[in-house]
Amino acid sequence: MKQNLLQQQIGLYILRFFVLLVLFFLGIILWEVFSKGVSAIGLDFIFDYPRKGMTLGGIFPTIMGTIFVTLVTTVFSIPLGIATAIYLSEYANNNWINRVIRASIRNLAGVPSIIYGLFGVAVFVQGMGLGSSVLSSGLTLGLLTLPYIITTTEEALKNVPHSYREGALALGATKWEAIWSNVLPSAVTGIVTGSILGLSRAAGETAPILFTGVAFYLRYLPSSIHDSFMAMPYHLYILSTQHHAIEEVRPLAYGTALVLLSLVFVLNILAFIIRYRYRSFNQARI
Repeated sequence: MKQNLLQQQIGLYILRFFVLLVLFFLGIILWEVFSKGVSAIGLDFIFDYPRKGMTLGGIFPTIMGTIFVTLVTTVFSIPLGIATAIYLSEYANNNWINRVIRASIRNLAGVPSIIYGLFGVAVFVQGMGLGSSVLSSGLTLGLLTLPYIITTTEEALKNVPHSYREGALALGATKWEAIWSNVLPSAVTGIVTGSILGLSRAAGETAPILFTGVAFYLRYLPSSIHDSFMAMPYHLYILSTQHHAIEEVRPLAYGTALVLLSLVFVLNILAFIIRYRYRSFNQARI
């Protein structure tokens, strides 16, 4: 008994050590970005265009471009991902074909993002003739996000007790009515959380948009989904590695990184709030 308690205490200390280690490195990264980027943050930096070879001015086109392409990604990936997950979880038989499909979807989540970029060029830019545009980049990021949304949505649906479905069916509801009225409302917190976290990852990706629509510098905002655009991840990449005066623009690069991190942080907080509020609503309803 004492030996088991000792092993438990040792295991607990090891887990705490690794948690603190992760938090330590995460804190160093955040402090590095915040301390060197906060001096660049201001209204001019947020709402102005880059000027004088990006050595002055702001990042307004990159913020709007990131928002536009994320919206296209949202419209494409969330309905398709949720519908696919509902079919796999609620309708598909547990045979080898569907098991292969599920395994393939999970493996796609681990494919390097540059592969999605090359696929986007072949399919959307050249194959479908959409050109280098917001639409091509949004669809490419949508493909990148789909495996994540399908997997998280399917897991959320599986966590709903079977009694929810059986109760509705026993009252005469059809299978779709049981899913719509009982299963989906109970799984919506997991679905929303997974979708927002997937989209926050897409907003920070560079490789998938590198060949499909993002531009180095534009003097205008995209007027339609068929125009090229600027984006924060690519802007940060250019300022950090390709600019002719890297030392001069380094504060702007840290400022861009801070804004991008803040955007991802806000999306994650939004996922947490939606999850908390919907869980409270469901508990009050029960």
